[in-house]
Amino acid sequence: MQRTSAVIAVLVVSLVLTACGGGSSGSTGSAGSTGSASKVLGIVTISATDSNNAKVIKGAKGAAEAQGWTVNVVDAQGNADQANSAIRTFATQKVGMIFDLVFPVTSLGAGLAAARAAKIPVATWGGGLVDGVVMTTGDGAPFAEPSMKALLADIGSQGSVLALTYRTGQVCRDREGIFDKAVLTVPGVKVTKNEVNIPGFLQDGAKYASAWLAEHPTGAGNLAIWGCWEDPTLGAISALKQQGRTDVKTYGINGSAQAIKAVRDGSLTSTVWEDGAKEGATMFSTTLEASNAGVGWKQRTVSVPGVVVDSTSITTFLAQHPDAIS
Repeated sequence: MQRTSAVIAVLVVSLVLTACGGGSSGSTGSAGSTGSASKVLGIVTISATDSNNAKVIKGAKGAAEAQGWTVNVVDAQGNADQANSAIRTFATQKVGMIFDLVFPVTSLGAGLAAARAAKIPVATWGGGLVDGVVMTTGDGAPFAEPSMKALLADIGSQGSVLALTYRTGQVCRDREGIFDKAVLTVPGVKVTKNEVNIPGFLQDGAKYASAWLAEHPTGAGNLAIWGCWEDPTLGAISALKQQGRTDVKTYGINGSAQAIKAVRDGSLTSTVWEDGAKEGATMFSTTLEASNAGVGWKQRTVSVPGVVVDSTSITTFLAQHPDAIS
């Protein structure tokens, strides 16, 4: 995860794209108008290997292709210093706009200052709003609400939960906040928390689950594993399968293809599907609208609703979204 800014330059992957206009979101002030005529979108992602990040990037690319834009992607691999360096590089290059995927804006001070100075609009995917950021997509927390409602309905007033968290990303921070508020309403539910790494979330999920299962054998009551996104939970499921445990409920958020397949085969109790591709396209069109509006633009938060997918809804969901498992 630790890289130098020199390595970042090597990691920049140039993808030819184009972009559609129009959207909504916003920032006031200096970054409200593009400081360059460059039709280049710079994306800094917390993890390019995460399926939902990949969907957001794909959606932005799809929207961009119609306008002849080029997209450069940097995988910061969970490292905020690397993300700041990448944003500063994009600012120096005077790209047309910059996207931050998941990093909280509070951890991107140096990069965002460079973008503001270059008058380049920035949009965040769940990273929040500060001066110079024209839009964000929700805070990520709402997707945790139906997940926690399902979990608590399943385990009742007594039980134990392993929560797999990730505090470097703003979305997971917000979802953990919803988790905490929900379990506080049920004093009989005991929680163990472990924070996973990026990269390494699948391995960490399996490792923490194995240790937790050793302390919670079969017959130890109502048991559940929750992830602030489902990839750590999928890692935990591998440990459940290795130990032949079928007594533990499992929950995730985002609705990756692997997660939807896991719901279908019964190994994942439920997930909340997030239409990342639509969010990516919305980010592009909104930021382009903000760039065209200039200093009159007002910051906005744009939300795309999630869909709960479990054993009762999987058939209908796949009929409506057959590409969700591709």
